[in-house]
Amino acid sequence: MGNGTSRLYSALAKTLNSSAASQHPEYLVAPDPEHLEPIDPKELLEECRAVLHTRPPRFQRDFVDLRADCPSSHHPPIRVMQWNILAQALGEGKDNFVQCPIEALKWEERKCLILEEILAYQPDILCLQEVDHYFDTFHPLLSRLGYQGTFFPKPWSPCLDVEHNNGPDGCALFFLQNRFKLVNSANIRLTAMTLKTNQVAIAQTLECKESSRQFCIAVTHLKARTGWERFRSAQGCDLLQNLQNITQGAKIPLIVCGDFNAEPTEEVYKHFASSSLNLNSAYKLLSADGQSEPPYTTWKIRTSGECRHTLDYIWYSKHALSVCSALDLLTEEQIGPNRLPSFNYPSDHLSLVCDFSFNEEP
Repeated sequence: MGNGTSRLYSALAKTLNSSAASQHPEYLVAPDPEHLEPIDPKELLEECRAVLHTRPPRFQRDFVDLRADCPSSHHPPIRVMQWNILAQALGEGKDNFVQCPIEALKWEERKCLILEEILAYQPDILCLQEVDHYFDTFHPLLSRLGYQGTFFPKPWSPCLDVEHNNGPDGCALFFLQNRFKLVNSANIRLTAMTLKTNQVAIAQTLECKESSRQFCIAVTHLKARTGWERFRSAQGCDLLQNLQNITQGAKIPLIVCGDFNAEPTEEVYKHFASSSLNLNSAYKLLSADGQSEPPYTTWKIRTSGECRHTLDYIWYSKHALSVCSALDLLTEEQIGPNRLPSFNYPSDHLSLVCDFSFNEEP
């Protein structure tokens, strides 16, 4: 390991010695579920649209039918949504989106755009990254829509460096309680070369109430930035090892959602593509040859310049699951010259949504 890299590791190790979690224990355990009245998703959507009435309407995105690969089933497919929603503290305080008007980032409206996107696609399972409003927004609202949620914050979130922050950001996983039963849940703090890192994952084994089929769903957000490729690779290997144990060596089908902060050319992507867990990347199926990832899943302009990258993925066990449909991405024309986020779209990352079915009936 070169001197530069070892300095980065030791700097990271020092920052993690005084963990934010010890200062914010309330972020680690969800409050008791409040006995709140259920809300109708249509009513919440109308409320969001009322708040957003001065903004341009949502972009239209269509599902691409991939059912040629999908076996017929008596049970409805499982809709999974993957999305880095952009932490509020980072969007306003750190990310320097130079072409995005500051009014477009106001939380009161931006949260409605995020909720509108979720409500438009009505996922059965929702995997989110950069969640820094879990307890005051997403947990109370989504639990009233019938979701059970889990939140795992980063040990030392960059959000905590921003004045008037809302606590640490982290990963969140929600599933519809009328469709699934939680079998077990693991909060994983990822390691790299035996060093505990600032990145996390949640992995849950769920059982479908209709079919009694079990599967594992995991969400993660790997280390960002150029120069950290080996670090991401090590985090990916650690996550794969954890998932190997949880799925009993791929006996339990697996779906992994995440912002990997890695292009398909990176080692961590290759680890997932060649893993013994027999995973495929769902969004490759939208390409003409079924072998290429989308041209971008994030597109922004910072002070350092324009960034257009493919970083977000939904991996799945190809021996056990099939993708019935996938939500197409926004076009360059829809995104517009100022890129993301914008008055039209609340995050710098696009949401990915897929419908899955099991390959064989039990």
